[in-house]
Amino acid sequence: MPNNGKRYEIVEGDLFVTPVPRRLDQRIVTRLSRLLSGFVDDHQLGEVYVSPFDVVFSPFDIVEPDLVYFSNARESVLTELNAQGAPDLVVEVFSETTEKTDRTFKLKLYGKFGVQEYWMLDPAGTAAEIYRRGEEGLDLLAKLSAAEALTSPMFPGFSVLLRDLAE
Repeated sequence: MPNNGKRYEIVEGDLFVTPVPRRLDQRIVTRLSRLLSGFVDDHQLGEVYVSPFDVVFSPFDIVEPDLVYFSNARESVLTELNAQGAPDLVVEVFSETTEKTDRTFKLKLYGKFGVQEYWMLDPAGTAAEIYRRGEEGLDLLAKLSAAEALTSPMFPGFSVLLRDLAE
């Protein structure tokens, strides 16, 4: 794909082209990455990566989530170029141009290929939706407000207030 400042992803064989993330989106991803990576490293839980980092589910399903976490148990899917399988956690900071894709196609895709948790963060840092693996894919677990904290059983003891990511 051309290096023209746009993001290219393939979902169910369809090409999706979106603009690069805005400054606020990048701030949220950078802060969450710094905090989560530090926690994961301190507890030797696995690896955290930020976009651009391809996650290849199939030849027809290749995405670049904003942030991904791979536990030590899933490290075998990591290659020098990309991930050849599902992360444990996917985080997307949605925008006007990506919200529909993140809520529909990607939610279905992540559920289909075995992602354990999916966090969709509002770019203003005022809300989040947390999806966790259920019997048939990813189920909505919680809708969080800015005053609430992101937590997960994957990261016992980790907690960050949503509003702290955007300020």
